[in-house]
This record gives sequence, C-alpha cells and structure tokens, in this order.
Amino acid sequence: MTQTITRRRFVKSLAATAAATFLPGCNGGLFSTEARRFSDRPNFIVIFIDDMGYGDLGCFGSKVHRTPNIDQMAAEGIKFTSFYVTSGVCTPSRSSLLTGCYPKRVDMHQDSKGRCVLFPAAHKGLNPNEITIAEILKSRGYATCCIGKWHLGDQPKFLPTRQGFDYYYGIPYSNDMGGSKQTKPPLPLMRNETVIEAPANQNTLTQRYTAEATKFIKKNKDRPFFIYLPHSMVHNPLHASKDFRGKSANARYGDAVEEIDFSTGRILNTLRKLKLDKNTLVVFTSDNGASNQFGGSNAPLRGHKGSTWEGGMREPCLMWWPGHIPAGKTCSEMAITMDLLPTFAALAGASLPVDRTIDGKNIWPLMSGKPNAKSPHEAFYYYQIDQLQAVRSGKWKLHLPLKEKKKNWGEPDLDVPLQLYDLEADIAESNNLADRHPEVVERLLKLAERAKLDLGDTEIPGLNTRPAGWLVSPKPLLMKR
Repeated sequence: MTQTITRRRFVKSLAATAAATFLPGCNGGLFSTEARRFSDRPNFIVIFIDDMGYGDLGCFGSKVHRTPNIDQMAAEGIKFTSFYVTSGVCTPSRSSLLTGCYPKRVDMHQDSKGRCVLFPAAHKGLNPNEITIAEILKSRGYATCCIGKWHLGDQPKFLPTRQGFDYYYGIPYSNDMGGSKQTKPPLPLMRNETVIEAPANQNTLTQRYTAEATKFIKKNKDRPFFIYLPHSMVHNPLHASKDFRGKSANARYGDAVEEIDFSTGRILNTLRKLKLDKNTLVVFTSDNGASNQFGGSNAPLRGHKGSTWEGGMREPCLMWWPGHIPAGKTCSEMAITMDLLPTFAALAGASLPVDRTIDGKNIWPLMSGKPNAKSPHEAFYYYQIDQLQAVRSGKWKLHLPLKEKKKNWGEPDLDVPLQLYDLEADIAESNNLADRHPEVVERLLKLAERAKLDLGDTEIPGLNTRPAGWLVSPKPLLMKR
C-alpha cells in the first residue's frame, strides 16, 4: 500500500512550487500575454448528469428528446463515442471522476454493508486524505465549487467543503433517498455544510443549480475557476420545473432531459456574454447509463445502469473549448472520467501527487484533435462492486465468468464461460467471438489477472489500494429548527 499525505500538505507544497506555464492551443500557438490575467489557467466546468443514457441526446441519436443546446455544443466541440465511467452506479463512478482512480483503488466501490452505493448516515465516505481535482486546481489559485448531487459521504468530514471545494450547494446523496422521519430523513438541500431545505423541492433543483452555477461564473470571472455540476436529474424520481413539465415527447424523463439541455445552454451563453468561452473547457457526460425502467435510452448499446455491458458504463460525452478544441469532431478512442484529473492538472500547470497511484491519463492529445492520437490506456477494467467482470483493450472486450450466479441489475446470467466482442464492429455486444480468437482471449485474461492483483477481486485484496474514510457513529442530516 502506498503512503498517503494530507491534503493540506499537498496543497501547501504545490502552492510553493507551481510555476506559471503557457498552455498550447490546438493550433500549436500560445495564449496572448495580453489576455486575461490567468490566461495560462483555463476555467473548467464538468456537467455530470445522473443516469443519462448513451442514446438520450440528439447528437447521440435520440429522436424523442429536443436537445438543441447540447447538440450545438457537439457541433462546436468534440464528441467522444468511447467514453467510460468506472461503474454502472453513482457513488463509485463519482469517486473516480474526482480522484482519477478506480473505485477499488480508493475503497469507494461499496458501502459498509456491501451495497453498491452509499446511503444516508453512511459510515463510509471519500477519505479526506484523497486528493481531488478541486484540491489540485486550488494549488494553482482556482476558485472551486460543487453544485448538485455529491454522494461520496454525507457526514461533515466527507462533504465537498472538506474535499477542496470552496462552496457547495446541493443534495448529499441520490434524490430517491429521502422519506418520512420514521424511516429516513427528508431529502436535504444544503448550502456548504448546513441543511437549508428539507425535503428539497425537486421540481426546481435543475433551475436552482443553474442559477448557482451562473452566479459563481460571474463572481469569479476575473480569476480561474472550477465548477463541478453533478445534476440530480435524470435520476428517478423525475422532476422538472413548470416551464418544462409535460412539454416533451417522452413523459417526465424527456421533460428532465430537455430542462438539462436548457440549463447547459444558459451556462454556455453566460460564458459567451462574459467573453470567457475561449478560456473555459466544458465537459458534459453522465455518471452511468440509463435505467431500463424510466424512459432513458442506451441505444445502440446493450445493457443499462448497474451492468458491465456497454450500456451501463459507456456514456455520451462532449468537450467544448472554442479555439482550442476543434469543432464538429468525433473521437472514437477510449477515454475515461478518471482522465479528467490528470488532464486538467496538465492544462492548469499543476503537479500530480507522486506518492500514490493515479489511474487516469492525460488525454489532451485526443481532446485537441491531434492527428493520429491514440488512447493512452492499454486496458480498461469493468468492475461491479468488488468483482472484475470484463476488460477492454483496443477494440476487444472480454466478459469474464461470474463467480456468483446472480442477476446483474436485470441482465441474464452469463451462460458461456467467456464472451469476446469486437466493439468496433459490434457495439451492441451481440456476436461472441471467443472461439475464433483464442489468442485475444488469452491476452485479455492476462490483463485481467494483473488488475486483480493490483486492485483486487472478490475475496482477493488488492496490493495497491487505499482505505476509504470512516465514521463510527454517523448521524442523519437534518434541518435545524
């Protein structure tokens, strides 16, 4: 196990040593020295949707959702068609985006009872000794905020304000985790570490999140900023404000998607009006695939939320930065949410911690449309809770036999020992080629065994993992009267 260092020590050391750098544009040039004072440090906004499917946007093939703002974002930026999250469910997926690591690496793959996500008054949370994107960017003078669903621990020591964010506004876990006082606390809406509304009025959450984001942009327009915007929608129960309720062709799900589109348009227009668009990188993606119950679409992928089929973990992704990311491009190379941390660090001129493993890679060559750029990943590992279920390398994906005969969030049990798919020719994972390519099967099995030693597997501890945070006596988050 690698030695950890505290956030305070890391940020202090980086602040003392980080040198100002000029950021190359995609045309090989440099930002003008006459640009805004922090032009060597671009702004970053990550818009992270909850449970949106691969086929839910117009630019990814939807015929039922009107998403003109997001489609315009695709026309002005780059569309990633092989972009992955590290889990088919919320908590582990979010831990990877913020730490640049597989959930198993940071012990956020399950809760204290072996369930796949955290619940209210959880014992576990993201370890305060982990170093997040927010903390790395703060070492370079960034203002940071988290607006939306957190789901990495609801106790004070695990909240965003203890993980590098200057400001937090949102709900601490999923929007279906509120209830009566007899069963569980009402869903809390928080500002920083205080509950300001319970139960939260979910009809206006998307609207209010958007207002908070635009306010933060305006407040920090003269310094570099990082906004992490993990929307509560389109997770069930589905909500939309009165201007969108009942207006879509896909019931409540479509209403929520179309309000997310409007929200995204407001944020991009705010950047344009303030002339910050050419110094702001915006990433739009989802935390996992859509459920198969509430109206979302993962087409043309197989599977859905919670599964290790492509529909559970391959997400729609757009990256937008006028003048630096080429317009109207598509990238089919494999990239992962874990890559955002090292990529943002490189673009901001920040250093990465050297005392721990970071699984993500710098994908700026892919984002900037560099000719012939390839994925920096030899392999990607599909975990569900503590079990490695599949591995991808290049165009090949190998499903491993399950150790336990149990349903995988509605998918039938694997009925053959191994399943091999060519994802370039067969994105729907319908044609098993394991018998035809034994040499590929053998190569991917070796990669899987390497991952099991490093990260662990069912009943096998990983050699290079770190513990989650822990609290013996957690308390529910309640509004003070």
